[in-house]
Amino acid sequence: MQEKYTVEDLLYLMKQLRNPEGGCPWDLKQDFASIVPSTIEEAYEVAEAIETQDFEHLHEELGDLLFQVIFYAQLGCEAGHFDFSRITDTLVRKLVRRHPHVFPDGELYGDNRGAAIDEARVKENWEAIKAEERHAKGEAGVLDGVALGLPALTRAGKLQKRAARVGFDWPDIDGVLEKIEEEIAELREAVRSGDREHSREELGDLLFSCVNAARHLKVDPEGALRHCNRKFERRFGAVETELQSQGRRPVEASLDELDQLWNQAKNRER
Repeated sequence: MQEKYTVEDLLYLMKQLRNPEGGCPWDLKQDFASIVPSTIEEAYEVAEAIETQDFEHLHEELGDLLFQVIFYAQLGCEAGHFDFSRITDTLVRKLVRRHPHVFPDGELYGDNRGAAIDEARVKENWEAIKAEERHAKGEAGVLDGVALGLPALTRAGKLQKRAARVGFDWPDIDGVLEKIEEEIAELREAVRSGDREHSREELGDLLFSCVNAARHLKVDPEGALRHCNRKFERRFGAVETELQSQGRRPVEASLDELDQLWNQAKNRER
């Protein structure tokens, strides 16, 4: 019986998939940009498995995400940019550097009996070290280095956190909620004006303010919206099921009927 495969086996498998002689046609035609959508999708599938506590399949989803890293490593190796060993070396060095309370001598296998430190100090040191790293990369601005490719809600939250560290923030959630109400009023005015571009801008301001509320409540906005999406799917599915029992489809029901069935589904969950 085959022993458990290792990362080395996975690296070998990837090389074979990309082998011009006998490799997989689909894998051979991919490049860095073409597999980005798959990487994002795999990351969200990991998040979904965790949020739904699907631990039976979580290891599989994590494997799919790991394969994305292996794929990039192979592409990097072929192009002469980097290989998997450089990825792991860079990662370990960075994590050792960012955890001086665990690795006081800066060595992975050194005397790692660091001084006791609380979580708040850990976060403070972490951010200070990251700031030094950004400065070394020539990123001098407070908001520099927040990845453009992040989902918009996530990026908004990171931008707000950066600004909050230098004091640009609401003192409490009340100010944020008042700002949301202000943005809703401005959105209503923009909609009444019929100016689509203005409405788009005001809607963006409203969403940004909602992310601010999530941050003050210590809620992940992406996670909150994913939870809401699942709730909507579940309740609308209940509406469809009820209509199917009547031999009808949603398109054949009035808005009042759909709303009534929706409220029934909502009440059943409560």
